[in-house]
Amino acid sequence: MSENFGEFVTRLTENARVSLQHAESIARSQNSSYIGTEHILLGVLAQGSSVAAKLLADVGVTLKKAESALNIKYDLDDIQPQHSVKTLSETAVLTLRLAYEKAQELHQDFLGTEHILYSLLNQKNAQATNLLVKLSLDIDTIAAELEDYFQRQRFEFEYVLRQNKPNDSKIKNKVLSKYGHDLTGKAADDSLDPVIGRDQEIDRIITILSRRTKNNPLLIGEPGVGKTAVVEGLAQRIAAEEVPDHMLDMRLIQLDLASMVAGTKYRGEFEDRLKKALKEIQSDQRTIVFIDELHILVGAGAAEGSMDAANIIKPALARGEIRLIGATTFDEYRKHIEKDPALDRRFQTVTLKEPSLEQTRQIISGLKSHYEDHHGVELSSEIIDQAV
Repeated sequence: MSENFGEFVTRLTENARVSLQHAESIARSQNSSYIGTEHILLGVLAQGSSVAAKLLADVGVTLKKAESALNIKYDLDDIQPQHSVKTLSETAVLTLRLAYEKAQELHQDFLGTEHILYSLLNQKNAQATNLLVKLSLDIDTIAAELEDYFQRQRFEFEYVLRQNKPNDSKIKNKVLSKYGHDLTGKAADDSLDPVIGRDQEIDRIITILSRRTKNNPLLIGEPGVGKTAVVEGLAQRIAAEEVPDHMLDMRLIQLDLASMVAGTKYRGEFEDRLKKALKEIQSDQRTIVFIDELHILVGAGAAEGSMDAANIIKPALARGEIRLIGATTFDEYRKHIEKDPALDRRFQTVTLKEPSLEQTRQIISGLKSHYEDHHGVELSSEIIDQAV
């Protein structure tokens, strides 16, 4: 790899290109004979709209703090891209090479600030790394954040690949079509009631689903607290495109295990149905599965010589081949799921508390028009207060 920026230009994102212009300008302002990793880091921080700068800002690393640590001051308007690029230090060359290799590993034909930051974090003795340590940054923490970001990019890339392949999901997903309910489809058709007062829980579910590992939420709450409604709220968010980019175009399917068990006459018939459903889910990473009353997985369909549903699903959960949202009560969780450590550790719990009186009033008020239209009545504020 040459020590000249020229061959990188066609692969750089706009933010990366401007960041490296900043790096050159900073090196010149300090009368440095080379562009080092510390200049590259400052250049990335100077481009505040970049992925890397935002990640660093989230953990408290800003351009101002970095300048203070190095006892320098950089004028953002002092960019002179018409000048020839100065020589890169040996470590800076290695940084860009590793950044390029990371982009290739991710099957990306561009070089972004996220790749550059990833490479900087892996240069243990570089000036940039020493600066980050001086700023009390936990290198491992930000590296993990970057890995999660790259994982989300992988999902998006795989989705694009699948979109370019012929696929008739109605024909392909026969079992899911028969035993599943497309909640995102219902949300898109405005067939679901609005979900009020559960934004915090829905945000928590989205965060868990976005994780690289242990990304299966388990909603736990008393009967009637609104666990299914929260999942429907997530479906509405997806349909309205009010979710992170990597969750756009996801399908949220509610799998009806009771229907799958019903009508099975022969040993292994339920097991066969569930395995076919799993195969369909695994073949389409866009699918998120919701199973209400998750505890019925334990023992469901079990007969002499066959496995229960939990043992069928656990391997796919362990390998991260499916994303599953479960819901159960506290009692059923303790009786069935908590006693099965291999199943329990695949989930991240989300506790749903009963709404307060004020939240209940807001929920009823928000749904008032739906009940009025359905029953042909008018609900006054006094009636709502009495009901609460």
